[in-house]
Amino acid sequence: MEILNYILGMGSSVVMPIIITILGLIMGEKFSKAFRAGLTIGIGFIGINLVVGLMGQYITPATQAMTERFSLNLSVIDVGWPVSSSIAFATNIVPFVFITCFVINIIMLAFNWTKTLDIDVWNYWHFIFTGSLVQHMTGSMPLGILASAITFVIIVKFADWSAPFVQDYFGLPGISLPHTETVSWAPLCLGLDKLYDKIPGINKIDWSPDKVQERIGFLGEPMILGAILGALIGFLAGEDVAGIVAIAVNMAAVMFILPRMVKILMEGLIPLSEDAKAFMNKHFPGKEIYIGLDAAVATGSPVVISSALIMIPITLLLSFILPGNKVMPLVDFSTIPFFMIWPAVASKGNLFRTLLTGTLIMIAILYIATDLAPTVTQIAQSVKFAFPEGASAVSSLDVGAHLIPYIVAKIFEVFAALFA
Repeated sequence: MEILNYILGMGSSVVMPIIITILGLIMGEKFSKAFRAGLTIGIGFIGINLVVGLMGQYITPATQAMTERFSLNLSVIDVGWPVSSSIAFATNIVPFVFITCFVINIIMLAFNWTKTLDIDVWNYWHFIFTGSLVQHMTGSMPLGILASAITFVIIVKFADWSAPFVQDYFGLPGISLPHTETVSWAPLCLGLDKLYDKIPGINKIDWSPDKVQERIGFLGEPMILGAILGALIGFLAGEDVAGIVAIAVNMAAVMFILPRMVKILMEGLIPLSEDAKAFMNKHFPGKEIYIGLDAAVATGSPVVISSALIMIPITLLLSFILPGNKVMPLVDFSTIPFFMIWPAVASKGNLFRTLLTGTLIMIAILYIATDLAPTVTQIAQSVKFAFPEGASAVSSLDVGAHLIPYIVAKIFEVFAALFA
């Protein structure tokens, strides 16, 4: 477990190049090409994380200022996705879940039960998080491991089913996204989009990027739109002129740079995808395989980023007006682009529908985060998570986004109570 934690502690940008290089060698690639692909992917992830971090660097203080300015006093503090990963990696089921999920993936591939080879081992903590919740709720490690395994199977199958949509919309051939906080919402988003088609008026509204840019000219360009949205956030936060300009310029940079970081990552992914196809055709004729990756590769879409920026004030408003919500959004606003991936895919880039679906998702996320807050707080205390000063209860938007883990954990909790 110490060795595993040491390796994972290096972060996804270090772990992924190692895995990609090894995978390339297994598929018969020369070391130089496999290593170059792995290193390129690592560089791409570093670039994506830097840009998303830049967004958080300016957005988090602005949202804190908005919270104080509009007197949003809620009892549960959003401490960001680190609370989820800390809960996961600090529990004693880590090695068992890793081995279980890896073995399940190989068995499913061997028997044609999945097309996804999930190499995103850093984000195995999503499945460990499920197990941690269930272990805490039921007091049983075996049930925690079983819950993790069930979650893994569901997410991988969702990734298989949703891969064609991902590949078509984002131009990611041979890729699937078994990323719990995102693909869990795919069926709901696609279902809602079909519903919009049947609603008079809404079914006629088309805010696709091309249509928006055609109507408002250069103001619809991604970096200009980023600057406008950044300035709006700065204004709502009560910033002075210098502060508004700083947020505006940096959000323009996010909109401009992030798609380029994704392109760098794709330079490494395309050779791997081609090698995987050649390997499968040679050794398993007729079998198709998808490379399962972190959903970060899909955050470079202009619709995803622009809708995420618009969703920041909307989420703050929702947190204030929703009856029963106790979560005060603060740290996890930089993760909202991940939550906007499937609203954008389902609507084929229609910004109006993306925002409509995104609003419904954020409502659900706030309520799930509120419901899990007591459990998350107790586990966070047990693993000695560093609470913000004055905070007595913690959760996060990321916690609320784990839809499938939440459903699985609740089912296990109910059955454990019935048979106790």
